[in-house]
Amino acid sequence: MLKIFTTQLQGVFNRIGSSEEFAFEDAARLLAQAAVGDGRIYVHGVKEMKAVEAEATTGAEPLMSATLLSNLDRYHDLTDTDRALIVSRFSTDEEAISTAKALKELGIEIVGISTVMEPSLETVEGAETLETLSDVHIDLKLKKPLIPGDDGERFGFPSSMVALYVYHGLAFTLKEILEEQE
Repeated sequence: MLKIFTTQLQGVFNRIGSSEEFAFEDAARLLAQAAVGDGRIYVHGVKEMKAVEAEATTGAEPLMSATLLSNLDRYHDLTDTDRALIVSRFSTDEEAISTAKALKELGIEIVGISTVMEPSLETVEGAETLETLSDVHIDLKLKKPLIPGDDGERFGFPSSMVALYVYHGLAFTLKEILEEQE
């Protein structure tokens, strides 16, 4: 079972690496604007994506200028030099959408990371998603669990693991951009 999981996970990583290359560059450039200026990178992870918050702020190699969005008393304390990184399992997550909307109203530029999902049928056509609200979005490409079970049900949904892969790719790209500017 571990071999199946590893193979499937590697496939997800490969799909992200090959199809999101430009999004990594664009997202890193957007975040670099805060890192080289007087701004901060405010990180917000929804549910299990708190793993990205932890990695970005207290991990072995914290993201330059990163702090938790939840540390702010109010969003009005943000400035136009700040940027936000919002991470959720799916682009249709209500908390991610409401956070992104509140930040967009204040003119804060956003990098979103989530699996792109179509809004549900009960929502209005053209509904906002994290993807549509983000200035740059990176698709996690993880719509269903990876391992097929004997009963036909699938299991093994490593959303935070995939998000951490994307986060590290973004952090490496940001580091390269900042080193070029020195």
